[in-house]
This record gives sequence, C-alpha cells and structure tokens, in this order.
Amino acid sequence: MGPCKSKSGVSETTKKSKFKFYRDYKGPEDLTNFDDFFEAGTKSQCKVCLTKEIWEEYKDQKCEQGVSFKMCVFSGVANQDSGIGIYAGSHDAYTKFNKLFDQVVSNYHKHGPDAKHVSDMTAEGLENAEFTPEQEAMVNSTRIRVGRNLAGYPLGPGVSKAQRLEIMNKVVEACNTFEGELKGKFYPLEGMSKEDQTKLIEDHFLFK
Repeated sequence: MGPCKSKSGVSETTKKSKFKFYRDYKGPEDLTNFDDFFEAGTKSQCKVCLTKEIWEEYKDQKCEQGVSFKMCVFSGVANQDSGIGIYAGSHDAYTKFNKLFDQVVSNYHKHGPDAKHVSDMTAEGLENAEFTPEQEAMVNSTRIRVGRNLAGYPLGPGVSKAQRLEIMNKVVEACNTFEGELKGKFYPLEGMSKEDQTKLIEDHFLFK
C-alpha cells in the first residue's frame, strides 16, 4: 500500500495516455455527455460494456461507500488506451453497478455471475513444485504476494489517505500477534529511514 499523492486524499485512477483526447476531463464530474466519451478506435472493456442505457441508469448513483459510478468508469474514458478501464470503488460496487461489472468480469475472467470461486490454500496439487539441486542453487529468494481488502473500506479509487492509515494500522496490529517464523517487522513506506531501507533489502532480497 503506497502513499496517496492526491491533494484531496483520494487515490488517482488515471495516468497519461498516448491518445490525445479531444475533451479536457479533469475529474469524474466532467463526464456528462455519453456520446462524447469514446473515440472510434477504443477497444477497452469500458467501451465495450458501457452502453448508453447503463450509463443513464447509474450515472448519478454512488455505491455504499460513497464512490460514484462516474469515478468507477472515469479512467476508461480519460485513458482511451485502457485494456479494462473500470475500477470498482468498493465491494458494494460489484452488485450496485452489476449490469456493467458482471459483463466485464465475464468477458475478461470468463467468470459468470452464477459461477463459484473455490479457494484452495494447500500446497497439494501444485505442479513443478519439486526443484532439482541445480535449480535450487539458482534461487536466492522468493516471495508470495496476496492482495486482500478489508470489509467496510472503499477500494482504490475511493479510499482516502485517512482510511489508508486506518487500514495500515489494523494490518500492523494483526501482524504484531505473529510468533515464531511468522514474526517480523513492518516497514511503512512513508517515513522509512535509509537504514530501514537497507535492512529491508538485505533481509528480503539477500543483497549482501
């Protein structure tokens, strides 16, 4: 979780695009005329799935966490080279704006609204789990990254800096209960000293 650089404390979901868009959109509230949103060559899921009917139904609505539908689609309109271009503002957005999100998820992940997600956190059944001695000798370090979101908080497009700090503190509090091999030290991105940066690199990437 990196520092929030937005002056308003809300994460930015846009980046500079190679397309030169012919309207100057500074924020989600600038999205008003659906017919002006997309250029002819745009192929994003936002363009494919966002029909005028869906836009008219959701354009003035917000999800449970207060993130507007316009914020969810803003990146895809502002960045015409997006592959997806849609960002859920909260867990609730997937059901609040389901006519759009269901179609995007179905197209991209091939996971329909009625499909079930099965979690298997065991190591059984993993393929290529056994390394030869020669392969093992080439590995200096490895890591597993798992991304999760906390209930009751918005997702990236709508989370404020204050909420990010709350989330960080809750995660740190939980991690501080770890013992044995799981015990460690949390390094926040903001305010990290050069000494902590060096130690982090040495501990986790084995650069000596």
